[in-house]
Amino acid sequence: MQYPGPAVAILAHGGGDEPLPPAQAGTLLQLDLNPLLVVSLLAVAIAYLYAVWRLERRGDRWPVLRTASFVVLGLGGIASVTLTGVGTYDTTLLSVHMVQHMVLSMIAPIFLALGAPVTLALRTLPAGARRVLLAVLHSRVAKIWTYPLFAYGLFVVTPFILYFTSLYELAMRHTWVHELTHVHFIAVGCLFFWPLVGIDPLPGRWPYTGRAMLMFLSTPFHTVLGLTVMQSTTLLGGDWYPSLGLGWVDPFVDQRVAGGILWAGGEVVSVTMLGVLVAQWMRHAEREARREDRRLDRQEVAETARPAAEATDAAGVPAEDGSPEMLAAPWWEQQGGYDPHGSRDTQGASRR
Repeated sequence: MQYPGPAVAILAHGGGDEPLPPAQAGTLLQLDLNPLLVVSLLAVAIAYLYAVWRLERRGDRWPVLRTASFVVLGLGGIASVTLTGVGTYDTTLLSVHMVQHMVLSMIAPIFLALGAPVTLALRTLPAGARRVLLAVLHSRVAKIWTYPLFAYGLFVVTPFILYFTSLYELAMRHTWVHELTHVHFIAVGCLFFWPLVGIDPLPGRWPYTGRAMLMFLSTPFHTVLGLTVMQSTTLLGGDWYPSLGLGWVDPFVDQRVAGGILWAGGEVVSVTMLGVLVAQWMRHAEREARREDRRLDRQEVAETARPAAEATDAAGVPAEDGSPEMLAAPWWEQQGGYDPHGSRDTQGASRR
């Protein structure tokens, strides 16, 4: 089915002399560099890697998986759908736009959160900057924006407002609105997933039972949104897609494909995230069990040593290293206070 339109199609990202060819794997993988976005992503990656280098230079270890999550999968995921042919076709095909939407709002934020950039900053920033960051993290604004139910509301409501109002057509016709939409996708995704799966210290973080329940409640949302898009008899974006005049695509068929991508992709991501949360929950329970075992061991040692210590005191010999207090303390405290297991949050984060 063909739609009337100009002889030369209105092209995304600045236009061109020829209409876009049909979207294929090769065209979607071609580079389409945006200088401002390239510089922004490189700046963030360099800052993160420099912080890791500073941390390891002073003898502390930073897990490689965190670096890979943040730089390769997080920032790399953003680049894969904005600096390639996906970014070229995101205003031409709604189905391509939905792939981009899911990566920017659901996949990339998860890996950015698993990279623990706030923890890395707290361990490498100068004292003054660290105090400022801590003040921001404990501010009233941060507590509101990172409150799970508030972020959940933004995460659920945003797509409906975007796709079923005139805002979507506005984003298609104006580049600056389109780019702000990308930023909004990433920001909302980070606000939602950071308190759920992130490692960074955030105010008001829920226990694992609450996090798993919130992730479970987000699963039907993608089904509802995807089915609504698939069954809609009105084109999203008004007459934008017909005005492109591309004879190789039917906007109504593409919209049904886009709804299916949103439905199926959202389900996969949500179920995967539930699995990640359960795995984190189990590891947390194991750490708590080991911590409790160590506490009971110390208590048993102290109770065993108490009769001997009392007998020694009764004989007039002063208690030194064999005192109940010293025997009850962990061995690293007896050795000068260094904790090899990293029981502190900042230590444990680097070794988990």
